[in-house]
Amino acid sequence: MADKFSTTTKNTGTTIKRPPVIAIMGHIDHGKSTLLDYIRSSNVASKEIGGITQHIGSYEAVHKSKDGTENRITFLDTPGHEAFTAIRSRGARAADIAVLVVSGEEGVKPQTVEAANCIKEANIPYIIAITKIDSPKADIERTKQSLAEHEIYVEGYGGDVPWTAISAKTGEGISDLLDLLLLASDIADIKADTDAKPEGVVVESHLDKREGITAMVIIKNGTIKTGQVVVAGKSYAVIRNLKSFDGKKINQATFSSPVRIYGWSELPDAGMPFEVHDDKKTALSQIARRIDHTKHSETTEKDHKEKKVLNLVIKADTFGSLEAIVNEINKIADDRVSLNITHADVGEFSLNDVKKAEGMNEVLVIGFNTRIDPQATRYAERINVEIMSFEIIYKLVEWLKATVEERKPKIDVEETRSSAKVLKVFSRNRDKQIIGGRVEEGSVFLGEDVKIKRRDAEIGKGKIKELQQQKIKATEAKKDTEFGALIQCPIEIVPGDRIEGFKTVAK
Repeated sequence: MADKFSTTTKNTGTTIKRPPVIAIMGHIDHGKSTLLDYIRSSNVASKEIGGITQHIGSYEAVHKSKDGTENRITFLDTPGHEAFTAIRSRGARAADIAVLVVSGEEGVKPQTVEAANCIKEANIPYIIAITKIDSPKADIERTKQSLAEHEIYVEGYGGDVPWTAISAKTGEGISDLLDLLLLASDIADIKADTDAKPEGVVVESHLDKREGITAMVIIKNGTIKTGQVVVAGKSYAVIRNLKSFDGKKINQATFSSPVRIYGWSELPDAGMPFEVHDDKKTALSQIARRIDHTKHSETTEKDHKEKKVLNLVIKADTFGSLEAIVNEINKIADDRVSLNITHADVGEFSLNDVKKAEGMNEVLVIGFNTRIDPQATRYAERINVEIMSFEIIYKLVEWLKATVEERKPKIDVEETRSSAKVLKVFSRNRDKQIIGGRVEEGSVFLGEDVKIKRRDAEIGKGKIKELQQQKIKATEAKKDTEFGALIQCPIEIVPGDRIEGFKTVAK
């Protein structure tokens, strides 16, 4: 299998089998993190607020195959919530093989389909893991049928996608799943060169108050060492502090290893390929060439023309969270409201961040999973700006949708209240006409505005100046009753026309 991050390696005799990088993907609450918990015998799932993985987590595990050989496997745990489409797509691109988890209780859900599409776009092999088979509600055959209905055909069910049934609670089937992953890795013939120029992909990045800018990366080829300079996009880091996925300080790491690199010049974009240079001068030259060829798109004024603009200042804990929030914002804006992100960054909410909101007429200040500096809080209160803080992505989205709806400019809407058919026209004097009609929908009221319609097309508007029923003055004519009315209208009304009473309301 071709690896989009690998280079053509020299025949140095060091090209060897590389441990596979596995992306665990699927719908929210279908058991991804619980599966990894069992594999790693840890308890990561419980640390996620609301039970939702909100970043890509990267971990290593060792699986002893049936012949007794110990095999290293790297796992990427991707978020299952709908807001994290971009992060799931990154996880698929960084991986060699994917596991698509599908609940044996619920079958295929929206993010199952979306995750499957990410896998197909990344063009990597994948295995279906039908989870929660310990539950009495689980139905494996029904789940396979659900997959087939979404054009995912497993082995023995009209297709060639390998599958296995597992329980992350009891451990049933997990050893078989790991064996399947190793088999898929052998078939894909995943290899790398320890002596090749190091490269890989940035999985996650964030600003740590004590450690500075840090990034989790997956090495796809070569060996990285302290003292080297790693470059991702326009960002670089001299590797002085290198840690394994479990926080242990190390001096070097080779392919398929998830490692943390500290001390970046700026936040590297998650999903960005990285390369390694032996000295800082060469690294900076490479960045300069990139900047020279990069074109930045800017929001034009026409995007906000004739719309109410809500300005946003956003701080999030990681780049992945920030990316997910921005994706959701792009979905929320409508024909009357434009959401304009004036500042978006990661790290602690500082005084300077709040000052960026100062002087704006319409501004929303949002923090996601990040600490708010007390100075920032005090200053926000002083300038009458509220910092909204969230820990779960869908809570932020719900609040933002409600706020947009609340602040949406009102427009006048004509609401139809009644409909009557003109049976006869008795007289006409300039713009006043006396007609007889029958109410077919709602009630006709004295003094209300009306539309005159002919063959379903509006031909004019008028007003009911007088209303009678059985030659007695009335204020209302109800459905299925006949009435007489004096209507002020410049358009000549004829029998067969329809009169629709309406009210103008602001919405």
